[in-house]
Amino acid sequence: MMKPDILCIGSVLWDIIGRASSHMRSGSDVPGRITRLPGGVAMNIAMTLINFGLTPAVLSAIGRDAQGDELVHEAAGLGIITDYLYRSDDLPTDAYMAIEGANGLIAAIADAHSLEQAGTKILRALSDGTLGSDTVPWSGLVALDGNLTRDLLADIAKSPLFTASDLRVAPASPGKAERLLALVGHPSATLYVNLEEAGLLCQTTFSTATDGAAALSQRGVHRVLVTDGGNLAAECLAGDICTAQPPEVLVTRVTGAGDTFMAAHIASEVQGMTRQAALVRALNAAATYVSGETPS
Repeated sequence: MMKPDILCIGSVLWDIIGRASSHMRSGSDVPGRITRLPGGVAMNIAMTLINFGLTPAVLSAIGRDAQGDELVHEAAGLGIITDYLYRSDDLPTDAYMAIEGANGLIAAIADAHSLEQAGTKILRALSDGTLGSDTVPWSGLVALDGNLTRDLLADIAKSPLFTASDLRVAPASPGKAERLLALVGHPSATLYVNLEEAGLLCQTTFSTATDGAAALSQRGVHRVLVTDGGNLAAECLAGDICTAQPPEVLVTRVTGAGDTFMAAHIASEVQGMTRQAALVRALNAAATYVSGETPS
């Protein structure tokens, strides 16, 4: 069995996205396109890592239903390792639905109840000796998804299974950002957040990504990257801040942009890039993604 370069732990589901080229508001009824694609934070990160030449494995909960079988088949076909998925007989495969207009994300619903109910079952491969154990923990990269419950994230923060891991963490959405508070103070956790999420974690608002990154570092976050759409992005490690400006592009989609940024940054560092170069490359990849192209 092939050993993965990184474990992507969290939501693996179907993304159902409706996109329209016109501006939308509450109650709009406009023509557009509706697509169904493999998605979820963990899946989006894994798919982007594949594009950068890495071999990820996904740890998640997927139902033993037709939707789950198709999703596993799609993931495996992309080159993602699916052997460690928890397949449930009584939980359905999760889904995410979003509406996007020319003015960005209008509304979204994340149905990740199966992932939440599965809890620690998705981590079995890390404890039973397959990928690691309490005494010989996984010593590589881990991408963690904020769709995990507060309790599970708190367990991970203090679990011996992750004491040797390089944790990379992303909130699933601003509404779930505060779940990441459990990982503040973790000695190896890197948080990837946007400006709004940085403010939620600090219970305030920030005008720049630099301010948000500095505040989270002072609060005890080992390392943090803060993005702010097309504005300056910042990374802070042990109080040292570097910044970069995203390129200007025409935005045609937004769902998955943050996951693309995170995956590109991880891959860049695996490939030996400096902090500054990795930040720039990740911003370029995210800009390419939101413009409708495939990052490379």
